[in-house]
Amino acid sequence: MIAAVAVRWADIGNRTDISARKIKVMNVANLDRKIKVGILGASGYTGAELVRLLLRHPDVEIAFLTAERHAGQPLGKVFPHLAGYDLPVLMHIDEVEWPGVDVDCVFCALPHGTTQEIVRGLLHATGHSAVDELIVETREDLISALQTRVKVIDLSADFRLEDTETYARWYGHDHYAPELQKHAVYGLPEYNRDAIARADLVACPGCYPTAVLLALRPLLAAGQLDADDLIIDAKSGVSGAGRGLKQANLFCEVAEGIHPYGVAAHRHAPEIEQELSKVAGHGLTVNFTPHLIPMNRGELVTAYVRMTGGATAADLRATLDAAYADEPFVRVLPEGEVAATRQVRGSNYCNISVFDDRIRGRAIVIAAIDNLVKGSSGQAVQNMNLMYGFDETAALLQAPLFP
Repeated sequence: MIAAVAVRWADIGNRTDISARKIKVMNVANLDRKIKVGILGASGYTGAELVRLLLRHPDVEIAFLTAERHAGQPLGKVFPHLAGYDLPVLMHIDEVEWPGVDVDCVFCALPHGTTQEIVRGLLHATGHSAVDELIVETREDLISALQTRVKVIDLSADFRLEDTETYARWYGHDHYAPELQKHAVYGLPEYNRDAIARADLVACPGCYPTAVLLALRPLLAAGQLDADDLIIDAKSGVSGAGRGLKQANLFCEVAEGIHPYGVAAHRHAPEIEQELSKVAGHGLTVNFTPHLIPMNRGELVTAYVRMTGGATAADLRATLDAAYADEPFVRVLPEGEVAATRQVRGSNYCNISVFDDRIRGRAIVIAAIDNLVKGSSGQAVQNMNLMYGFDETAALLQAPLFP
């Protein structure tokens, strides 16, 4: 174990001589100990959901939890539903003596833009792993003395977009860790399982892209859809906007109504396009409009598609059935059954249904997920299971909650 670190925050400027380091796959499934994980941003909805799920994991111990405004408080005071569990007290991220923390995996549930700076240190980007004593002088050096076995699972958008110029255009600032972007693996387990298992840094997909990709990717890959005619209508519960105080999310602003937002400008659009373009074989642009629904959690995506090659809705359903026959968390519903958020609430499942449109040659594909579970924290745990050689379903098989 590396010696304890002395921490100070003298701002000596950003370091640019950075190169990412590849780390061997670590399989601890057969070890006689649990892996230790930390959660950065545990006071948000996705952070709390990570805790809820990991408390049930047989091979995980939660080593530390960070928060900003709630540092020094027990998590049960911030989230009463998590009271009574033996959990670390929330601490400010600056208070963590990183080399002194024996940790295997770090979940980053931080605001967009924050994780890029943190992860530069987490993956030894500054090359201090062999140093006996290290002075941490900037946030870019924050976790640079951790052991090389540490892996990072990021729940923000910081590493989802492969092209850093595209990221800058959509998120309004330059990418803070472009040298690491090429090492990030897109964390959609159903399609990136092998790469996730070998990864040091996994970028969990956004909630909308998760539902859209699970519904449409196999159909585009099979050549059954016109890639230039994809209309995606999406609806999400208010928790998808995070826990921060925002006027648009106040009860009187949200209750008893529904409204679109990010019209023709939502940041999940380029993520959807990036992944669908890979299977379409060329760049594409989707018509994507999200809506805010007055409910706590849940997400429903309705895609209006034009079929090709004489395909029918029954053909699309058969393709989806074949694609997900062995997948533990994707369920293709029988003909006539409609996917709904109440079917998946609190679970890591994605339900998909397909219908013929009344317009000849078109179909309607519907996908429902829980935005906080399969759309975020549950998928992050699923990725962790793959990265450490655990049963992929560990801590994730709870049945949906209804009513």
